[in-house]
Amino acid sequence: MDIKEYFARISYRGSYDKPDLATLTDIFQHHIRAVPFENLSIHCGESIELDLQVTYNKIVKKKRGGWCMENNHLLSWVLKTLGYDVTLLGSKVYVPEYNAYADEIDHLLLKVELDNKSYIVDGGFGMAYQMWQPMELVSGTDQLQTPGVFRFVEESGVWYLEKVKRKQWVPNQSFSTSHNTEEEVCRRVYLFTLQPRDIEEFRDSNTHLQTAPDSLFVTKSICSLQTADGIRALVGWKLTEIKYDYKDNMDLVEIRILADEEMEKTLKEKFNITLDKKFVPTNTSRLSMF
Repeated sequence: MDIKEYFARISYRGSYDKPDLATLTDIFQHHIRAVPFENLSIHCGESIELDLQVTYNKIVKKKRGGWCMENNHLLSWVLKTLGYDVTLLGSKVYVPEYNAYADEIDHLLLKVELDNKSYIVDGGFGMAYQMWQPMELVSGTDQLQTPGVFRFVEESGVWYLEKVKRKQWVPNQSFSTSHNTEEEVCRRVYLFTLQPRDIEEFRDSNTHLQTAPDSLFVTKSICSLQTADGIRALVGWKLTEIKYDYKDNMDLVEIRILADEEMEKTLKEKFNITLDKKFVPTNTSRLSMF
C-alpha cells in the first residue's frame, strides 16, 4: 500500500495523521466520488480477482473502479494502514423483484470501531443506495444523508439496512420507472450479521456473480459514480444522472440512451475510465437498479 499514491488516485489532500471520524468520512467521500462501482471487466472478457495487489493495481494504478469485493477490500487496507480498527462483514443483498434476500453472502462491507462506537463503512454498493457517510451501528435511528434517509434495524442479531426514498422527477417521460418504484417509500438494501469474515469466504460468491447466467452482473454492464450532488450511472446503453433533493424533497432524474460509438467517450468523460479491452454493453435483465 502506497498511501500517497492512493490519496492521489482519489484526490485526497487532507490530513491523515489522526484516525478519527472526520478523517474517515473525508477519505470515504473522496473514494466514492473518484472510484466507480463497476463490473466492466466481465463485459470486456476479463476476470475479477480478489487478490489485494491485483485490486490495488486495477483501481489505483489503472484508475478503474470495481465492485464491493474490490472497493471495500481496498478500503479496508487503506484504513488499517492509517490505524483504524476494521473488520470485514458479509451481507445478503435484497432483490425487490423477488421480494427476498440472497441465499448466500454476496456483498462485502466494513465495520470500523472508533471511540467505543461501531460504524458501517460501505464504499462498494453503488447506484442510488450508496451511503455517503459512515453509518453508526444503532438500530431504529434515522440517519439523514444527502442521498436520503438510511437506517439500520436489528432483529435477533441480524441487521437490516433500509433507505427511505424521495420522489423522483423525470423530465423525459418516455422513461418510466419500473417495479412500482413510485409506490415504494422505503427500500430494503441488505441484511448482515456482525460475524467477522475473511476475504477467502467471498471467493465462491465472487466467481458466481461473474459467471452465473442469471447473475445481475452478467446480464447488466454497470458503471456508477457518486458526484458532488448526486450520482451518474451507465447501465447497458442507458446513462442516468440524478441530482439529489433538486426541489421539494424530490430528486431530478435525467436519462438518455447512448449509441455504441458514444460509449468510450462517455466512460472517459463521465467516469474517468479507459478500458484496455473491447467493451460490450449488456442489459438483458429486468431487475431494477434504482
